[in-house]
Amino acid sequence: MRRRETPGNGTMFILLGFSDLSPMTQGSLFMFFLLSYLLSLVGNGLIIVAVTLSPRLHSPMYFFLKVLSFVELLSINSTVPKVLQSYVPVGRSITLFGCLFQFFIFIMAAAYECSILTVMAFDRYMAICHPLRYTTVMSVSFCYKTTIYISVIAIGNAVVECVMLYNLPYCSSHVIAHFFCDVPPMMTIACANTLMVKIYLLVMSVTATVFPTILVICSYIRILTAMFLLHSAESRHKAFVTCGSHLVSVTIFFGTAMFVHLRLDNPFTPYEDRMVALSYCVIIPTINPLIYSLKNKEMKDAIRKLNLRMTLH
Repeated sequence: MRRRETPGNGTMFILLGFSDLSPMTQGSLFMFFLLSYLLSLVGNGLIIVAVTLSPRLHSPMYFFLKVLSFVELLSINSTVPKVLQSYVPVGRSITLFGCLFQFFIFIMAAAYECSILTVMAFDRYMAICHPLRYTTVMSVSFCYKTTIYISVIAIGNAVVECVMLYNLPYCSSHVIAHFFCDVPPMMTIACANTLMVKIYLLVMSVTATVFPTILVICSYIRILTAMFLLHSAESRHKAFVTCGSHLVSVTIFFGTAMFVHLRLDNPFTPYEDRMVALSYCVIIPTINPLIYSLKNKEMKDAIRKLNLRMTLH
């Protein structure tokens, strides 16, 4: 019978990370994490600086893209540095407070990204389907108010989930079979009935992923209909380019989120859970800057000018 233990700020956990894998696999994963982390820092950082400094990019679409890049930096910084630290045995330990703080930042960033991607779909919908009303609806005031509203919702949800995890009694074995403090592995070591926590997480997952996905699909149905009605092939191509990057990002993020989180039980083995988590913890924050910059002429020009300015200085 597992011993129940009331959590406290001094409670220590051990993040297993990938220490149970072969040395060669661990080395490969270390390089993957390190390179992905550096690419994410550089890519998202360049987008933030480029959008801030380039007057041509001072529009709602790029404003929300800058916010998205900032959220991606929050997300990857909440998990990857601890993963890299865990390759040193003493770096695998983490306090309950540290665990909850890590989870708070991660889950807040995830909820924020869901909302921002949905708002970006609405922005594209207004730009293509209602161009005459675009500047009126997508005003500076709307952008800032929307960002504040999303922040309140994301922070509130993260606080509730952290409180639920804090109140769970944990067993004497504090080994978390994951590379960060995610809900499923933490509930595995909890000595209590976690059904209510699972139901709350399911409800929040549906709210944060299914409903936004429906809104995004509806927006893009209207967008595609409007695009086919455009007489100029050049106009259709321009509309497709402005929406293509966002659609790819939305598909990857929401597809992964629904695949991982919309389940009451955890059907994955600890190894599979860690491998799947790589997609939304590391891969998405790394590839998003590439998705939004490779085929975006304005963004590429802004980054090129920024690099030139940095070289001259």
